[in-house]
Amino acid sequence: MGIKTRNAIRLTASYITLVIIAIGCIYPALWIVLASFRPGKSLYSKTLIPESFTLSHYKELFTSQSFLFGTWYMNTLKIAVFSMIIGTILVLLTSYAVSRFRFKGRQNALSTILVLGMFPGFMSMIALYILLNSLDLLNTHAAMIIVYAAGAPLGGTLIMKGFLDTIPRSLDEAAKIDGATNFQIFRRIILPLSKPMITYMGLTMFVGPWVDFIFARLVLRTKENWTLAVGLWDLVNSTQDSNFTLFAAASVLIALPITILFIFLQRLLVDGMTAGASKG
Repeated sequence: MGIKTRNAIRLTASYITLVIIAIGCIYPALWIVLASFRPGKSLYSKTLIPESFTLSHYKELFTSQSFLFGTWYMNTLKIAVFSMIIGTILVLLTSYAVSRFRFKGRQNALSTILVLGMFPGFMSMIALYILLNSLDLLNTHAAMIIVYAAGAPLGGTLIMKGFLDTIPRSLDEAAKIDGATNFQIFRRIILPLSKPMITYMGLTMFVGPWVDFIFARLVLRTKENWTLAVGLWDLVNSTQDSNFTLFAAASVLIALPITILFIFLQRLLVDGMTAGASKG
C-alpha cells in the first residue's frame, strides 16, 4: 500500500468521523428548534419536520400568567452582563500584575490559583450560602454577580497570563522611557493587543451565568428574581402535563444570544483560545 493510498484512507476516515460528530451535534439542536414550532405539548414526534408550524409557543412565553419568562430573561441578562464586565476587569488586572511584575508571594499566588481552579465550584455552595445569608444577600441579584465576578480570576488568570506573556516586554520598556506610567501602559498597549483574549474571556464569563442553574437555584428564592434556568426547570417540574414544546421555544430564545455572539466573534474567539495556550 503506497503513501498516497494511506493518506487518502486517513483523510477519508477523518472526514467520516467529522461528519458523524457534526450529525451528533446538529441533530439534537435541530430537533429542539423544530419542536418549538410544532403544535401541541408532546416532545415525541413521528417526523423530524412538523406537519404544520405554529408560533403560539413563542407568544405564550410572553403572554402566559403562569410564568414570567420576560422577567427571567431580563434578570439573567443583567446578571450575565454585569458578571462578565466585572469578572473580565478582575481577570485583566490580576493577570497583568502576575505577568508584568515580580513581587514576594507571586509564585505562591499562582500556585494557589491553579490548585483552587481544579476544584468544582459546587464544593463551595454551603459556605457561600452561609456567607451570603450572614450578609443578608440571599435572594438578590447582587449576590449572584459578586460570586460570579469574584470567582472569575480562578478560572481565567492563568490563561490570560499566558497570553500577556507573549506580548514583548520591550514595548513596556519603550513606553516607560517615554514617561508612561504602568496604568498608561496597561490601557494604551496591553488592552489593544489583548482584544482576542478579552473577547474569549468576556464570552466565557457571559455564558457561565447565562446557563447556570445550581447556584441560582440555591440563592434566588422568589419567582420574580429567578433566572431562566430556574424558571424553565420549574416549568417542566411543577406541572403534571409538562409542556415540552413550550420549553423548546424558550430554549431557542435562550440559545439565540450566545449563538449570535459566537458567530460574530468567532475569529477573535479562536485567536484568543490559541494565543492563551501558546506560553504559560
